[in-house]
Amino acid sequence: MQERSNSSLSSRNRISTLKLNALLEVTKAINNNATTTDLLNTYEDILKNKLNIGRLVLYSYNENWTCMLKYGVEEDELGIDVKKDLIWISEITVVDLKDDKQRNHSFEIVIPVFHKQQALAYVLIGDLDDDKVEVSPVIKHLPFIQTLTNIIVVAIENKKLYKESLQKAALRKELELASQMQHMLFPESLPHNDIVQFDALYLPHQEVGGDYYDLIWLNKNEFAFSMADVSGKGVPAALLMSNFQANLRVLVNYTNSLTELVKELNTRVLASAKGEKFITFFIGKYNIQTRMLTYVNAGHNPPVLFNGKSTILLRAGCTGLGMIDELERVKEGVLPISQNSVVLCYTDGVVEVENEEDDSYGSDRLIDDVKVAHKLDVAQINQNILFNVINFKGSKPYLDDIALFCGKFL
Repeated sequence: MQERSNSSLSSRNRISTLKLNALLEVTKAINNNATTTDLLNTYEDILKNKLNIGRLVLYSYNENWTCMLKYGVEEDELGIDVKKDLIWISEITVVDLKDDKQRNHSFEIVIPVFHKQQALAYVLIGDLDDDKVEVSPVIKHLPFIQTLTNIIVVAIENKKLYKESLQKAALRKELELASQMQHMLFPESLPHNDIVQFDALYLPHQEVGGDYYDLIWLNKNEFAFSMADVSGKGVPAALLMSNFQANLRVLVNYTNSLTELVKELNTRVLASAKGEKFITFFIGKYNIQTRMLTYVNAGHNPPVLFNGKSTILLRAGCTGLGMIDELERVKEGVLPISQNSVVLCYTDGVVEVENEEDDSYGSDRLIDDVKVAHKLDVAQINQNILFNVINFKGSKPYLDDIALFCGKFL
């Protein structure tokens, strides 16, 4: 009797030591930042070679239920639908699983793993043989397997979350740099004197966007003002716009012809975007002595020019840049600018804003805004338009970047 008791005690001690060593092994692997593959290999070794569990499948949840580990199992035995067959199981359960063809699966026990009320994993085991570790009821192993599985699954999930957090941090840094780069594209200051006044307002839909405005003095009597919009949003749009701005600032000083300028810009946009994106672009060149405005509109929303009496939409030009290989026909608009005329350039994010009835703000409302506010300072004109747009959209979100570029010719 005493010998049987001692043998039983010795067996329990060996099992306890085995389980303790297994937990220490897993903990060490986690602390050493072992890979997911290494963690699963350690888990398999403990269950297969130390606890002698002959068949095992581990399902875990990662957006969908997937098989994370299996051994001793044929492929045709994996036809178990976790949502249908296992999701109801909340305790260690003896089961008799069948698939859609009513074939029995050789699994005897399901071990669920939960975090709070959320199911993390399900372990299916079969061919249990605890003779080699000299334990009688296999049920004694099951809480340990449940604990071990919980540790492994949570460790793998934490590794995934940590990797995602690093990726998000890298993306955040990338967006910050792109945002800084984009703000460097805009002119540091705009003229505001007794000859001409300009003001700009820009609200990116995301942290970075593809809208751009600029004002470049060509000589003491002439300056060019422009607005552009890249198809798409985010970092790729900002990068393309950065390249476009660099080309524009170089080329605009090498030719007096807006037609030649636009044709060359089209070639360079094609080379940069490789046909995947395009740019709508407006450029106007104003002579402060002759009060003549020459412009080309390359597929952009037509700027509004209001002289206090009539409204002109600046449409003359060509198709957007990067859409076709060669711009064969480019039309330049030329017109005199009367005193106190106002020009408003904008991107499609302004006129495409929708209200709660799904109506868009539209160009007619924008023209009315310019007419009503044309006697105000250019900054006030922009602010008034933005105020009206915000009131119009109500609770609806912005669909795109919003850019306003307003000028007054005194």
